[in-house]
Amino acid sequence: MKVVAFNGSPREDGNTAKLVKNVFSELERQGIETEMIQLGGIPVMGCTACMKCFENRDRRCVISSDLINECIGKMIEADGIIIASPTYFADLTTETKALIDRAGFVGKANDELFKHKVAAAVVAVRRAGALHAFDSINHFFLISQMIIPGSSYWNIGMGAAPGDVESDKEGLQTMQNLGQNMAWLMKKING
Repeated sequence: MKVVAFNGSPREDGNTAKLVKNVFSELERQGIETEMIQLGGIPVMGCTACMKCFENRDRRCVISSDLINECIGKMIEADGIIIASPTYFADLTTETKALIDRAGFVGKANDELFKHKVAAAVVAVRRAGALHAFDSINHFFLISQMIIPGSSYWNIGMGAAPGDVESDKEGLQTMQNLGQNMAWLMKKING
């Protein structure tokens, strides 16, 4: 089994990535393969609502000038998906939103490509606004008919400067519990 995560932060090893790595450590401990794709800070286009994905039905977005189709391919192959973003003005990064919109349309256009995959949102925040970002990611999972495991709190870690989340003990425990619950659920589904 494999989980692919998309780091929507332009900081490749910032707080968002550190939170995901905490989830990964639990998944890996339970024998699940992991991969992190750096999405933030890389130019990607948002959805243009051209609806070509519904005409072509080829599991791809018609926009091929960026890495979103590669991300969609990784999502199709994975058993579990993590979408992670820092909180920007109480919402997602633009790269994270582009992935959600374009993958969402491609998934819908191709008979619910992501249905029954295990999916989790991970959000880093300095102070406030994380619940909105968390909800935005989960709305994508829910409308895509994915299955979302819970944790001991919302999947949020607090920190301003890179590395600050490592001092957020509750946030790190939440990520550890998320990894355990995600592994348990994936094993039940794929067992």
